[in-house]
Amino acid sequence: MSAETTAATAPRWAEQERRWAEVGFAPVIIGGDAGAYGAARAFHEAYGINSVVLSKHQMWMIRHSRIIEHLEVENGTVMEHVRTGLVAPQISRLRERGIKILLLGAIDSTVEAIIELRETHPEDLGTDVLVPYVDSARFEAGTVKDNFTALAERLGVDHPVTRVVDFSRDLDAQLPLDLSFPVWAKPADVTAWYWTEFEGKHKVHRVETPQALHELFTKVHDAGYRASFVIQEEVPGDDQNMRVLTCYADQDSVVRFASWGETVLEDHSPAALGNPSVILSTTNTEAVDQAQLLLAELGWVGYANFDLKYDPRDAKTKFFELNPRLGRSNYYITGAGNNPVEYYVRDWIRGELSGRGDTSRVEDQQETVYTVLPRWLTLRYVSDPARRRRIRAIMRSGRSRNPFFYSQDRDPRRLALLLAAQASTVRKFLRFYPPSRVSGE
Repeated sequence: MSAETTAATAPRWAEQERRWAEVGFAPVIIGGDAGAYGAARAFHEAYGINSVVLSKHQMWMIRHSRIIEHLEVENGTVMEHVRTGLVAPQISRLRERGIKILLLGAIDSTVEAIIELRETHPEDLGTDVLVPYVDSARFEAGTVKDNFTALAERLGVDHPVTRVVDFSRDLDAQLPLDLSFPVWAKPADVTAWYWTEFEGKHKVHRVETPQALHELFTKVHDAGYRASFVIQEEVPGDDQNMRVLTCYADQDSVVRFASWGETVLEDHSPAALGNPSVILSTTNTEAVDQAQLLLAELGWVGYANFDLKYDPRDAKTKFFELNPRLGRSNYYITGAGNNPVEYYVRDWIRGELSGRGDTSRVEDQQETVYTVLPRWLTLRYVSDPARRRRIRAIMRSGRSRNPFFYSQDRDPRRLALLLAAQASTVRKFLRFYPPSRVSGE
């Protein structure tokens, strides 16, 4: 914090210290984006406490938030910078007072930095900084996309037809691929991809022809990326066939909570391609059972967020990948009636879940609509009339949830940013994915 910021927020920080002491812990989240805000809101709803967010930049939803205490670090994806953030005077004081730190990452690369810190400098964490993540070997086994594909194949978990290209080897010897086009090409190593820069880079790439794939790979190779790429045949259907599954595995790798969502709409802007923007919360026990197979085999602990897609050709839902954290759109879970951060606290702070012989699993949730769009635009992206009527009825009953509109976070400066961002979001969707492109319209 700057001197000016410290002076302005000192009374609020002191009040939060009192509240953190009452509950026995303080959430510290690395990363200042939408996922961090969703987690911070969940902590505030569940325990009435603010979260400490460590990041270089604050996206608009974080800035001026009354439920977040922001501390600046150079780069939360770099282990040494996370290490520096944890010895900030404000956090050191909490630890001296016996307040435990629940350390969380908002994106894959910040989770990886936290895991690296625990493995290389465990003395910095002691017993009072709790890291609810797997070790680096399990992290790589689950999140590196070619590893995940091999695991799904071995366990018989439904997944798309997939090929892997290794950029550390000669590309021409690996091409062309035996696949039907179009395909989706995505980096297997998201951390290496974070540091890769070239013109036209997207989070994932949709590729129409073998020639276009070769051209893309030439750019990627020239940019210095040397990990693998996963190429998957496109499963038919638009965003409305996408699905999201978030599971919490206790320290015995038993899934204790699962939240299933039918994606209605994803972000189509290049920088955020594929991020869910509208989700209908439902249930799917069969998919959770398959996720349990994967997580048990990995020895997974903490949250796993899966991307999936329903395939109308065989009526199966295919697993695409595992994200090692609560997802960017994690408020779809809280909004449906099950606050996900309570599982962190019950397991890692209270010791109520693991090693007690109870393997019960919570899947039930309210039928709600998570959306970052106005209601009028949300409905225009639903092509099936029956589904549109269903979503409209949910919205009319008051079960629509926008993560950024929170009655307890109403600083006028943040409200101004929120309204401007909402208008910008509408313009973005109308530009990159107008409703006329939705199947059936």
